[in-house]
Amino acid sequence: MKKILSVIILFSAFLASAQNEINDNLYEKNNEITFNALGLLNGTIQVTFERHLNKKSSLGITSTYVFSNNINDDLNYSVSPYYRRYFGKKYAAGFFVEGFGMLTSIDGKKIYNSDDHSIFTENPDVTDFALGAGLGWKWVSKGGFLIEANMGYGALLFNANKTDHNIVNKIMLNVGYRF
Repeated sequence: MKKILSVIILFSAFLASAQNEINDNLYEKNNEITFNALGLLNGTIQVTFERHLNKKSSLGITSTYVFSNNINDDLNYSVSPYYRRYFGKKYAAGFFVEGFGMLTSIDGKKIYNSDDHSIFTENPDVTDFALGAGLGWKWVSKGGFLIEANMGYGALLFNANKTDHNIVNKIMLNVGYRF
């Protein structure tokens, strides 16, 4: 029993000392939360969480909710996980490329009843998954605040024939904080 307790105490001490050494530099914090400033202009709320795996790569997820169908009349919501590879000199900053998936809900096909397209009916919403790629750039301040611009393009994989769209795109100007 004393041996097990000794091992647990030594392991705990090692973890505590390792935690103090990690992330002393503000640039090397491993988590980010960002908000898409452009989203409000087109009637959406987009929030992103990103976790850095190391200096050059990260995993993240973006959640989008449409609150105004007057501007963005086709998308209902989306959830988009991604992997990024950074090419900048600073920790997880500078130019990057990303691969992403996107689970999305899009309005169904519109069926027009007249030649002048004045009367139409809409099929039910369609849930689909898309794969795509994108690129962007990220700047991080010493205080942990960040600005990120990125864009991506992908294709619906399963139900594109049930909507008026077969592509998805991401255009974001994010502001956020690294912690």
